[in-house]
This record gives sequence, structure tokens and C-alpha cells, in this order.
Amino acid sequence: MHGVGGLDYSSGIWQFEGFGFAPNGTSGVTISQIHGAAEEATTIILRIYNGDIRYYSGDVVATGLYDKWFRLNLIHDVGGGTVTVYINGVEKYSTKDRGQGSDLYFKCGVYAAPKDTSYHMESRWRDIKIYKK
Repeated sequence: MHGVGGLDYSSGIWQFEGFGFAPNGTSGVTISQIHGAAEEATTIILRIYNGDIRYYSGDVVATGLYDKWFRLNLIHDVGGGTVTVYINGVEKYSTKDRGQGSDLYFKCGVYAAPKDTSYHMESRWRDIKIYKK
């Protein structure tokens, strides 16, 4: 099983929805991603750094998310080549994807990042849903 619910996709418009929680002290780690792309391993990675969610380790997507449940929606329009991120129903970030992959899938949890990863790594997820348009 690859992605959440074993759903891999390569076309269409797909959406991940889940409620996430990252406790204070977890920093520099990936909490959600779309795995797969044309030339890269991932289409998007969301990492938490000191309570802020970032696109990979760069652009800030949302701030002040330690120790509270938040709703994350990732919408991937494969044909349009875009990924849009919503936090608690508000659009926070949009970017071009990294090319159409043949086995795209959503992942959530906690994964070590390349550098500056905290010793404690934790995220919790509930009420996960996958939608296809």
C-alpha cells in the first residue's frame, strides 16, 4: 500500500483532508507530502519549524500551529500542474507541482528532514479523507 488508503493517482484533481496536530518541540520534520513527481521524489512537502508550516524548508505556509488541531487540505490539479494548501478552510499557499508522476499519493505522519531535525518527532492525524473530482 502506497498512499493514504492505498490510493495512487496520475491524473485528475485529488484532495487530501485531515486534521493534524504537532506538539511543541517537534521541529524540522515533514508532516505531510504528496509523494511522486516527474523528476523528483515529491510534488510537495510540508514541514513544521518552530510551530510554522513551510513549503519544504522555504516559504511560510501557516504560523502558530503548535499544540492545536488544524485542518489541512491539499488539492492537486494534475492536469493544471498546481497544488493548493488550505489550513482551517483558508487558502494559504499555491504552487506549481513538479511534473506529472505516474504514482502520486498523499502521505501524512512524521518524517525526518535533511537537517535541523528535532530529537522529538511527533504528529497526530485523524479524520483523513481523500476526494477525487
